Amino acid sequence: MSATLSITIITLNEEANIRRTLKSVQWADEIIVLDSGSTDRTVAICREFTDRVYHQDWLGFSGQKNAAIDRATGEWILSLDADEPVESALAEEIRTIISSSNSYDGYRIPRKTFFLGKWIRHGGWYPDDNLRLFRKGKGRFEERAVHEAVKVTGTVGRTKHAIEHYAYPDLASYMSSINKYSSLAVTEMSQRGITTFKAGWINILLRPVFTFIYKYLLRLGFLDGKQGLVLNMFHAYYVFAKYAKAWEHNNRGHKVS
Repeated sequence: MSATLSITIITLNEEANIRRTLKSVQWADEIIVLDSGSTDRTVAICREFTDRVYHQDWLGFSGQKNAAIDRATGEWILSLDADEPVESALAEEIRTIISSSNSYDGYRIPRKTFFLGKWIRHGGWYPDDNLRLFRKGKGRFEERAVHEAVKVTGTVGRTKHAIEHYAYPDLASYMSSINKYSSLAVTEMSQRGITTFKAGWINILLRPVFTFIYKYLLRLGFLDGKQGLVLNMFHAYYVFAKYAKAWEHNNRGHKVS
């Protein structure tokens, strides 16, 4: 007999993405949505698929995702972002995993990132494994300001099939994301006490260039065409923004020359 599976998703103004994701997981035993104050149709759309929709003031990415996990009753948890539908082959694989007596305690899942309508296969964007499936009580998101990840107590495997990722439907949304996540990265650096080290001019000037060369040339990002060029240039800009903001953070309240 198969174990029960809970899907957990956190949301904030995700009406452009959430329906596609919820449709892909209707087969699960329950869907938990934890919303932090959407002002669009996100909550209404979620209630078309589940009555387990809750409000929680923002706790940070890790805190919010752990709060969603705490509300789940399934024996297994699949934690998704609102822009991450599950491909049909992965759904079938997950059903097999949770019904087996020989399953691991957690599973890393490949992720297919789509950018401007194209699946980005190169430049390190795939397989982009993320640990998202785990037994209830075995996994928690570690407390970090950004790039939060699940830590599992026990054995960990990997699925063959993937989550899809539609984070950047247009360039404006990616620019907004760069601004948001570069600031969060500086917050994390500050919490770890490494902003001074990270704010050096070598990082500001050279690391973005090296990042682009590594991802676009050495990791074959050029094979993804114009989308690959634009995406990897934007990612290099993210690296620049992160270290420039670290420099700004260190000089805040001081005269900058």
